[in-house]
Amino acid sequence: MRCGVVALVGRPNVGKSSLVNALLKTKAAIVSPKPQTTRNAVRCIYNDGRAQIIFTDTPGIHIPKDKLGRFLADSAIGALENVHVACWLVEADDRKIGPEDLQTLEALSKARCPVALAVNKCDQGDPERAFELYGATRPFAARVALSAKTGRGVSALVDLLLPFLPEGEPCYDPDILIDGTERFLAGELLRGQVLTFLRDEVPHRVAVEVEEYKSPDEYPNRRKLYIRAALIVETVGQKAILIGASGAMLKKIGRAARLEIEQATGHSVYLELWVKVSPRWRQSDLVLKRLGYS
Repeated sequence: MRCGVVALVGRPNVGKSSLVNALLKTKAAIVSPKPQTTRNAVRCIYNDGRAQIIFTDTPGIHIPKDKLGRFLADSAIGALENVHVACWLVEADDRKIGPEDLQTLEALSKARCPVALAVNKCDQGDPERAFELYGATRPFAARVALSAKTGRGVSALVDLLLPFLPEGEPCYDPDILIDGTERFLAGELLRGQVLTFLRDEVPHRVAVEVEEYKSPDEYPNRRKLYIRAALIVETVGQKAILIGASGAMLKKIGRAARLEIEQATGHSVYLELWVKVSPRWRQSDLVLKRLGYS
């Protein structure tokens, strides 16, 4: 039996969270075509008869434009510490190495672990060109082509990683999918619905703060899981967009999030949502610390 930690790194939107969901065969991480969907380095637990692999799903490495962006980039780079393997995700149709790829490459040059190259989205392009492009940048301990969307090559990635993991007993119970609380998961599922229903730049200016979380597991007298959450935006205009005409958008987001949380927790959910304006919260050390982005 082997057990080890693998950091998934790369620029935004290369499919790190989609790969995690394909590996675990469930929705453990929120996925969106919008950049910076992942805001925390989240440990997701893969199990089979041979190993337990703790995949760290990291924010996309990018050039920060605010203090939140700096936290996301630092979080991704920091995830390379104390891991057994780093897996760099790129895309099959890449034709050049961009500034975000160079940032990733610089971070990987300081990593004290083997680095594997995983070419994702091979259902959309020829991975050989990506292997040639990125193969010229540094040596890799292993390479694999895969498609998180179709599942092609996902099991091959696990086979590729196994030899780099130390022998040992599992660190987590096999029923655990993510190293995080239900409260954290509820907040992520809610933010995922904000990303789904809102367009343009508004979702990136929204933060979710779960202010109250009372589960029947902790309060046996409760028949429903009670969640009160605030959706934090930067301007009154963004608040109006988030609420929608007669509250329609907020109700739509809340309904979809409630169903996902019920499925994830196994409890009926009463979800109470508020929208709050906090000007320039992405630049506020105080707010970022309160939200856990520090």
